[in-house]
Amino acid sequence: MKSEHPVHPAPAGAAARKAVRPVICYPVENLPRPDLTALQAVRAGWVKTGETLVPPRDAAAFRVPAGHFFRIVSVEGPQVGDLNLWNDADLSERFYSGKTRALHGTHLSTGDRMWSSFPHLRPLATITDDTLDWYGFDSFGGAVHDVIGTRCDPCTHNLLSHGGQYHHCCHSNLTRALAAATGLPLHQAESHVHDVLNVFMCTGFTRDTGQYFMKASPVRPGDYIEFFAGVDLLGALSACPGGDCSAEHSSDVATCHPLLVEVFAPPSPPQGWVRPARNGYDRTHGV
Repeated sequence: MKSEHPVHPAPAGAAARKAVRPVICYPVENLPRPDLTALQAVRAGWVKTGETLVPPRDAAAFRVPAGHFFRIVSVEGPQVGDLNLWNDADLSERFYSGKTRALHGTHLSTGDRMWSSFPHLRPLATITDDTLDWYGFDSFGGAVHDVIGTRCDPCTHNLLSHGGQYHHCCHSNLTRALAAATGLPLHQAESHVHDVLNVFMCTGFTRDTGQYFMKASPVRPGDYIEFFAGVDLLGALSACPGGDCSAEHSSDVATCHPLLVEVFAPPSPPQGWVRPARNGYDRTHGV
């Protein structure tokens, strides 16, 4: 973090340099927008085709065919979840948290898309509903559904706890879930686990130090976030050991609850919808 007592004095003109107005790195005016009206219209008459209950301090995998919807639902009490998504036919194409953040901002909601990794860079899923969209940004700069944090993991826990060994961090939970769903050995499955969408988690950056913070999630039973699958998806969701993340994570201290994943098949494809094509860059890289 930035020092409170810099070694080097500010040069002449420092105030003018700091007063330069920022510009958006990736203006999205030319990014084609999803047709939310068409997507939401086909929910009428949809049929639930499956559900997966994710146990507290554990993870579970699920599959969603292209053109179907899935919801992550709070069912018993405030609980956050860490979500990974892959192309079910090619695990090398997976959710790209950093590029999603660059395009849509630090926290996601209805109309935002979950973009896939290079060289594919296409929407794996589109958020079609979010019962916590009312929250916005609070007075601390906090908001829900972030793409800032990477996931709680046993390696960072080991660094910060004088060698502690904890096996129910979201990273380990997701690794076990992916291994169980694919038959991969743990060490191979772990290489496919990636930075997450922190579902229901309320986070931000402190204004004085710029540190990543968390606070009690506003989620309550019955709240959900809903997605439309652009490709055949393999997903894994961890019910974070931090519970509502009001105090700590990477331990068995917090009260935790399960999360429910529901999958729905619409009666017909959304009007005008086609599976997203892979990115059109020719990959010659100037050679």
